[in-house]
Amino acid sequence: MEDTTPDAMPDCESKAGSEGTSRRGFMKMLGLGGISLASMVGAPIEDVLAETTSKVNRYSNPSDLKITDMRVAVIGRIPFRVPIIRIDTNQGISGFGEVRDDGDKRYALILKSRLLGQNPCNVERLFRLIRQFGNHGRQGGGVSGVETALWDLAGKAYGVPVYQMLGGKYRDRVRLYADTAGANDPHVFARRMKETRVDRGYTALKMDIGIELLRNIPGALVNTRAHAPVGEYALQSQYSRNPGEYGQIEHPFTRIQITETGLDAIEEYVRVMRETIGYEIPLGIDHTGHFDVDEAIKLARRLEPYTLAYMEDLVAWNWFDKWKAITDATTTPTMTGEDIFGLEGGFKELIDRQAVSMVHPDLGSAGGILETKRIGDYAERGGLAMYLHYAGSPVGFFASVHAAAATYNFVALEHHSVENDNWYSLIPSDTVVFDQGYVPVPDKPGLGVELNEDAIKELLIEGEGYFEPTPEWNEAQSWDRLWS
Repeated sequence: MEDTTPDAMPDCESKAGSEGTSRRGFMKMLGLGGISLASMVGAPIEDVLAETTSKVNRYSNPSDLKITDMRVAVIGRIPFRVPIIRIDTNQGISGFGEVRDDGDKRYALILKSRLLGQNPCNVERLFRLIRQFGNHGRQGGGVSGVETALWDLAGKAYGVPVYQMLGGKYRDRVRLYADTAGANDPHVFARRMKETRVDRGYTALKMDIGIELLRNIPGALVNTRAHAPVGEYALQSQYSRNPGEYGQIEHPFTRIQITETGLDAIEEYVRVMRETIGYEIPLGIDHTGHFDVDEAIKLARRLEPYTLAYMEDLVAWNWFDKWKAITDATTTPTMTGEDIFGLEGGFKELIDRQAVSMVHPDLGSAGGILETKRIGDYAERGGLAMYLHYAGSPVGFFASVHAAAATYNFVALEHHSVENDNWYSLIPSDTVVFDQGYVPVPDKPGLGVELNEDAIKELLIEGEGYFEPTPEWNEAQSWDRLWS
C-alpha cells in the first residue's frame, strides 16, 4: 500500500519555486486521495478555490439569484385548461409551475409584484409572503403554482432535484392510479377499464359512477324534479356551472335520495368491474353526486362486499361532522381533500377528528410541494395514509412526484391523462412517465422535467400568447398586511 502519511506527502513549498505549485502538480497531489482543506495549507489560492468549489453548480450563484419576471402560457386539451407559470431570474434560469387545472391565470399573476427582486431560493419565506392570497379549490392554484416554480428554480440553482431539498426520498418510483371516464353500460365501462388501464400495467384504478347514471331508470332516485332542466324530469350534471342548478348546490341541500333500485344499479357497475379486473387491484370510486350523509352511508355500506380502496368526496370536504358520521358508519374507506388549501385550512381538522380514512390533497390547491409534504407528514402522525390528486400538465405531475417521493405515508398519485397525446407532447419523447404502474422519480435538478416549446405553442388557448410580457402586474397596489 502506498504511504500517504504526512511525511510521505508531496512538499508543496519545495515544489512551488518562485512561480508556486503548478496546476498539474496540485491535481496530481489530489490524486493521492482523501485530501482535506487542512492538507491544502500553502497551496495557491486559485487551486484551493478550484478544489473547494469543484462540486458547486456553476449554472448560477444561488445567493445572488433574483426574480426578474413572471409570465404565463395558458394551454388546453390535455384534457383541461392549465395556466403554466414561468418565473425568470437575473441569471438566465427559469422555474416552472402551474395554476391547477381549470384555474384562472390571474390567481398567479397577482403575486408577481410581491416576488420581483426576491431570491427564489428562499422558498418558505416567499410562501409566507404570498400564502394570504390563496384559498380553497382553484383559488389556491396561484400560490401553489408559484411555490412549485420557486422549488424548481432553487433545485436548478443548487443543482439538485427538489425531493433532495425536502429531506430526500423514501422511494425511487411513485405508484400511479389511473382515472377513467365512465360509460352508460357497466360491461362497456369494465371492458374499457381493463383494456386501457389494467392490460397496460396500471396497478391501481379509480372509476366515476355518479347518480346521473340512474337518470333513465324509473324509481331509482327521489326528488330530482327540483333540479331538472325546464320541461324535463332528468338529473342535471354535477359539473353544471349555472347558479341554482344541481351542480352548484351543496350536498346537504339537494335532498336527493337513492332508492333500493338505484343502489342495485350502482352496485352492478362495481360488481361487473370487480368481475372484470379482479380483486388484487385497488379500486376507488369518485364523483358519486350531490346527496347527504344518509345516502352516502347507504351507498358505502352497499358496496362493502367489493372491498373498495376508498370512496372519494361523498360530501363536500368542509362538512367535518358529516364526514365523521360516514366514516364511522362503514368499513368502506373514505377520502377527501383535493380542494383544501393548506394543512391548517381543513386537513388538520379532518385528521385530528379521524373524520376520513385517508387524505387526498391536490398539490395545485394545497399550497404547493412543501405544504403537501406537511399535510402528508401530519396525516402520518394521525395514522392516515395519503393519496395525491392530479389532473393538470406534466409540470404539476412531476411536482407531485417529488412530493410523493419525499413523503413516507404516500400511496398513489393520479394520472388523469393516460390516453391524451397532447399531454405527452409537452415533454421529450424519452421522458419516462409510466413503467409498469410506476413513474421513476427524476434525478435532474429542480423538477427534472423539460417542456416542449412547440407543443406549448400548439396547445395555447385561443387568444393567449406564449409567455408574453406581463408588465401590468409589476406594481403592487394594496397594503397586504392582515393586522394592525
